[in-house]
Amino acid sequence: MRHATRMSAVTTNDRLIAYHLARLEDKNPDVRLRSIAELVQLEATEALPVLETLYFNDPDAQVRREAKRAGRALFLLTTQRPPES
Repeated sequence: MRHATRMSAVTTNDRLIAYHLARLEDKNPDVRLRSIAELVQLEATEALPVLETLYFNDPDAQVRREAKRAGRALFLLTTQRPPES
C-alpha cells in the first residue's frame, strides 16, 4: 500500500510541475512570478531550461530577475544531489 501512495505523490508532483511550467507562458507577469516561486518550492530542476529562456527573453525585468534567482537555486540542487540510477 505504501508503494501506491508514493506513486501517487510522484504523479501529483509531476502534474504540479507541468502546471507551473505552462503558467510561465501566461501574459500576466504576476502569474509567471508565482509559478517561478512554486517551481523552486517543488525543487523542479527540470524547469532549468525554461527558466533560462525566461531570463534571456521575458519582457518583464522582475520576471527575468526571478528566473535568474530560481535558476541558480535549482542548479545548486543538481550539484548537491547524488545522481539518480
